[in-house]
Amino acid sequence: MKILAWSVGIVLGVFALFGLTQWAASERVEVVQLNTTNDEGATVTTRLWVADHEGLSYLRAGEGSGWYARLISNPSITLERNGNIANFRATANRDKVEIINRLMNDKYTWGDDFFALFVDREDSIPIELQSR
Repeated sequence: MKILAWSVGIVLGVFALFGLTQWAASERVEVVQLNTTNDEGATVTTRLWVADHEGLSYLRAGEGSGWYARLISNPSITLERNGNIANFRATANRDKVEIINRLMNDKYTWGDDFFALFVDREDSIPIELQSR
């Protein structure tokens, strides 16, 4: 019985440590709030990383992410950054995958490396935000 309790405790501890690491990796550097619209017209807020390049801001999506699907359906979005809310038109710009991946890694350092253990960055989709 004692071995079972220790085993359960260790497993729970590992999950808690993983969750804490994931949170620290995600939230320790700048995080923006993307507002997209779902099929019912409701606003959905997603917390994301952002990088700037040549005067434009970029997000990075995975092909199967819900926020990316909503953005493709309706590319008119709002973004809250540093307490400021702005309207943008979002477009995928796959030609920038290498530079945006590098900029994200430079900015988010070990957090980006942590998530790269689970997601292939070569398949990521840079989302260019153009003011509207």
